Amino acid sequence: MTTHAPQAAQSVTLPASLDEAVAALTAMPAAVPVAGGTDLMASVNSGQLRPAALVGLGRISEIRGWQYQDGNALLGAGLTHARMGRPDFAALIPALAAAARAAGPPQIRNAGTLGGNIVTAAPTGDTLPVLAAMEATLVIAGPGGARRETPVSHLLAGRDMLGAGELIGFVRVPLLHAPQVFFKATGRTGPGRATASVALVLDPARREVRCAVGAIAPMPLRPLEAERWIASLIEWDADRKLAPEACAAFGEYVAAACIPDPAPADGAEAALPPAVLHLRRTVAALARRALGRALS
Repeated sequence: MTTHAPQAAQSVTLPASLDEAVAALTAMPAAVPVAGGTDLMASVNSGQLRPAALVGLGRISEIRGWQYQDGNALLGAGLTHARMGRPDFAALIPALAAAARAAGPPQIRNAGTLGGNIVTAAPTGDTLPVLAAMEATLVIAGPGGARRETPVSHLLAGRDMLGAGELIGFVRVPLLHAPQVFFKATGRTGPGRATASVALVLDPARREVRCAVGAIAPMPLRPLEAERWIASLIEWDADRKLAPEACAAFGEYVAAACIPDPAPADGAEAALPPAVLHLRRTVAALARRALGRALS
């Protein structure tokens, strides 16, 4: 509830299909799509946004489920965090389910959607580091029934933006059937916005470790050198065990890659501020724990 009445949108359209939603957005360029509205309505209530029209996506059943397709899971952009947190989904993509369960209190998880988390692209979006580590791709619906695909990381980095009338319809996530983990740290006990998060997956088929760090930068960061180094130490054809020292070194490697030391000023060593040093230690601990959990 708010203490003031925000100006209502002049029109609300409720399409029944993805193509109808795209057509509505094409016909009304000033319209704003809305699914769960957890971020949009906060902007409206605070006076930051006054949409001229809304296109509601809640009646589009085709984007509220998932299906299997060529070794991938094709996830509808309308999947809520609450639905992704259920056991049947957790058996499919455990790290994404863990991120969905950590996304906030029940009212947020019941309304917030996977597509909304991606489009909003908030640095603290819990699903984003998982999608980056899984190397997921987006299926984007456009005018005239067009469909195109782009990596999630390209959209988050601004390398490939949504065009006029385009909507994220689905998210294609490879089914690895391998260990995958998501951890996050918050500034308080219980559900809250992440101060740092780490998603880590093992890919035995490609003999890769993929790691993404969220919340500390505008988009998830991939410490590629740390990934390659730790993957070279794993006995992929044996029990995939590592010494605790190697896991600890990996955590430090990831943290230093994502939060590097400042450049020396005037020839003198520059130290990280205490708050940043604490954040680096948090990232190191999360990465170390994530690797240890995945290998166990």
